[in-house]
Amino acid sequence: MNGYQNSSCITTSSQINMVMKKTGIIRSLLVTASLFTNGFAICQPPRVPPFVSPQVNPDNTIVFRLFAPSAKDVKLNAQFEKANVPMTKDTSGVWIVKLGPVNPDMYPYHFVVDGMQVADPRNTNIFPNEGFQNSIVEITGSTPLVHTVQNVPHGTLSYRYYTSPELGTRPVLIYTPPGYEKDASKKYPVLYLLHGTTDTEETWTKVGRANIILDNLIAQGKAVPMIIVMPYGRAYPKISRASGSLRNWDNLQEVKKDFLDYLIPFVEQNYRVKADKDSRAIAGFSGGGGTSLYLGLNNPDLFRWVVGFAPGMLKQEFERNNGVAFADPSLTNQRLKLFWIAVGKEDGLYPVISDYIKLLDEKKIKHETFISDGGHTWMNCKLYLATITQKLFR
Repeated sequence: MNGYQNSSCITTSSQINMVMKKTGIIRSLLVTASLFTNGFAICQPPRVPPFVSPQVNPDNTIVFRLFAPSAKDVKLNAQFEKANVPMTKDTSGVWIVKLGPVNPDMYPYHFVVDGMQVADPRNTNIFPNEGFQNSIVEITGSTPLVHTVQNVPHGTLSYRYYTSPELGTRPVLIYTPPGYEKDASKKYPVLYLLHGTTDTEETWTKVGRANIILDNLIAQGKAVPMIIVMPYGRAYPKISRASGSLRNWDNLQEVKKDFLDYLIPFVEQNYRVKADKDSRAIAGFSGGGGTSLYLGLNNPDLFRWVVGFAPGMLKQEFERNNGVAFADPSLTNQRLKLFWIAVGKEDGLYPVISDYIKLLDEKKIKHETFISDGGHTWMNCKLYLATITQKLFR
């Protein structure tokens, strides 16, 4: 029996046989008929009371609810809390907790039901991820944020597929800015945007709101209209989904081949992009950030704009993964229009990224750094993306 329903059923064959032995054939037939007639009512899970979860109130407090009548212990894990928060069960079997007020933003959360992580069944806003189950709650507040859907012209988000001989059919999300469909002669610069290690090609839009951020910044005249390409970052099926960081060496080699030989040609054959190095940027978060630095710094003829959002890296990989850039720092500085790295002070990667930044300083490789508050979160990702897209292609 799981934590979501608490039902009993007396229509099993063994129970019916027992009834037949005790009551005789005629009586047992009557009892069996009665059991099956009423079985649907008896075997159904208990009626679920009506409720909303999450319920975001005007004062930015939030009520979370979960129907789990037979659960012994339920807690809420939310990224705006430092620890799991106990929930209380009411008489109808609904577990409840009210928190806040919470600073406006979008936050991942999940329930912990008798030790098991569970997304919110009442919330359709799911965090696309291959490593965990989370839901998303959005607190808009009284003032629109850069990722808030606003009354501005909106671009188009397309779900596309391309083919790699080694990896098969590959998914990619492509954002085209407002007006792309109206002027068939206009070409645009392109940002290749990579997700974190266990994320998917949908995470940058469903959690990072990349398309909405660009809609708002373009409408405000703060960002150059651009195309954003968001591919799936793991070289599956050659590389297992459980193989660790995206920036492990085997995955980097497979992704490099896929990226350079198939993804970029697909984009440039199917979209009106400016196909030159000055009009290509690459950025990524976490494991995808390590991949973006590897691909960007080692392919200067393709990318002049290289960006890492809390990029995943190990100290022993510095020299290997930056071979082209470190070989001739002066030439690297001439080639790059912008080399930008961001990380939060509470991020677990902050120490190794700090060492990497020191090494860049020692080698006199020009770069910009952005040190924010907070940790390894998609709240920071939205901040970093909104910051960097105002700098690109200018």
